[in-house]
Amino acid sequence: MPNFMLTYLGSPSISSPEEKQSHMEKYHQWIVDLGDAALSPMNPLKNVSIVGSDGLVTEGGETGMTGFTIVSADSMQAALSIAKACPFLDVGGRLEVSEMIEMPG
Repeated sequence: MPNFMLTYLGSPSISSPEEKQSHMEKYHQWIVDLGDAALSPMNPLKNVSIVGSDGLVTEGGETGMTGFTIVSADSMQAALSIAKACPFLDVGGRLEVSEMIEMPG
């Protein structure tokens, strides 16, 4: 079964601690509901830097990627359905869904 990376783009717009707790409860339930399909859930990112081909390091990212989740799904359509149910979308985030290529070795 293929694996897919759901890339979190943007930062959620959450205005209060209560809203944050409610969002996290929904997010945790979404992960629980995925069961074994959630191969690597909840991978937030911080302290992003870019290393250029000349070795120059620049702080900050270009993509807006704020985290990722890796899931197993039968098809791209199934992975898109998983993504559409993610509570990250409810708080102003976007998801990029990519099929991962299995490399030999």
